[in-house]
Amino acid sequence: MPDGSGKKDIKSLLPDELAAELKAMGLPGYRAGQVFRWLGRGARSFDEMSDLPKDLREKLAAAYDIPCLTMLRRQVSAKDGTEKYLWALPDGESVETVFMRYQHGNSVCISSQVGCRMGCAFCASTIGGKVRDLAPAEMLDEVIRTGLAAGAEVNSIVLMGIGEPLDNFDNVLRFLRLVNDPAGANIGMRHISLSTCGLVEAIDKLAALHLQLTLSVSLHAPDDETRSRLMPVNAAYGVDAVYAACERYFKATGRRVSYEYALVRDVNDTPRHAALLAERLRGTGSHVNLIRLNYVSERGLLPSRPETVKAFAQRLSDEGVTVTVRRRLGSDIDAACGQLRRGGMRDR
Repeated sequence: MPDGSGKKDIKSLLPDELAAELKAMGLPGYRAGQVFRWLGRGARSFDEMSDLPKDLREKLAAAYDIPCLTMLRRQVSAKDGTEKYLWALPDGESVETVFMRYQHGNSVCISSQVGCRMGCAFCASTIGGKVRDLAPAEMLDEVIRTGLAAGAEVNSIVLMGIGEPLDNFDNVLRFLRLVNDPAGANIGMRHISLSTCGLVEAIDKLAALHLQLTLSVSLHAPDDETRSRLMPVNAAYGVDAVYAACERYFKATGRRVSYEYALVRDVNDTPRHAALLAERLRGTGSHVNLIRLNYVSERGLLPSRPETVKAFAQRLSDEGVTVTVRRRLGSDIDAACGQLRRGGMRDR
């Protein structure tokens, strides 16, 4: 991660790596545990680590950098209390993160890249393309800073913000290990959802790790013709290839796949589309999460009518497919699915 300091990013180090680094400096093993816990609490500088000797803090500060996000803007939905944060990254770029309150706990939707190169026709996050990947420390700080700013515990994480997580595979995997560590945020894998537009090789790579997170696949159409209209990635990974990868993932991990399906008026919301989707998913144990498209002014696509959403969901249910309709949280502050933007470009 570029920050101009030339120092090593200590916050992206896993506990065993941190222990090895400090051991090479001649420090006892317990010091690594102290530093790791401080980083997990959101320490912005080594000076905050009050149980470390001053000379050690100075030594660490000379060798390592602690990447931290800075809040540029906080918005709160008047409809449902959802909070959206615009965070400045150390190099001057910025991303958006969303904090959502549910009866079962609080969830943070984080970004994994600055911008996105996938080009989905309904999404604001891809406008302007991809600038760079987020470092593990930056994703971790989205969770930490958002929880601190909201004044509430984070119980679950969704990687559904700006960017394609599996296009930043190694950094995302390291972030998952950091946020899952008992000495850190200690958020269990079963409380983490990762959304992908369907990068088949990366799905197989993830499956081989046997993580117990929830894989959410942005399908948005049951056939290649419609999906190619909405998602350029379909030219590389067609519907059949995505379905097959998801079946392999389920067999490898035992975790059911959730398919995200944004309903676009007169594009992918017809009875024919519902029938095709039901035919492909019936008996697979999969779950369909229907999303009434959230409007993005530059895109010109419209959300399906409420009665169409209801009929689409009913058809899937009648065919034996598990289906839910996602609540539209934060739509009045452009915090809903597909509305997050790199740098809050319209009003920054």
